[in-house]
Amino acid sequence: MDTRQPTIIEAIAEGAHARAIGLPKDSCPYDADMPERKAWLEGYDGTPTEDAFDRPIGDT
Repeated sequence: MDTRQPTIIEAIAEGAHARAIGLPKDSCPYDADMPERKAWLEGYDGTPTEDAFDRPIGDT
């Protein structure tokens, strides 16, 4: 069973929450070599992960 997905999802949520409460981007608690850091930064920036579905061109 893969247990990494919940950790990644939590890191995305943590990043989004950090931005919402006004923390700076450099407050990410994960080391540079951790996949959770990338997920946290994606959550902070509001960008989708690589696994996310692309929206059709007509959707805005």
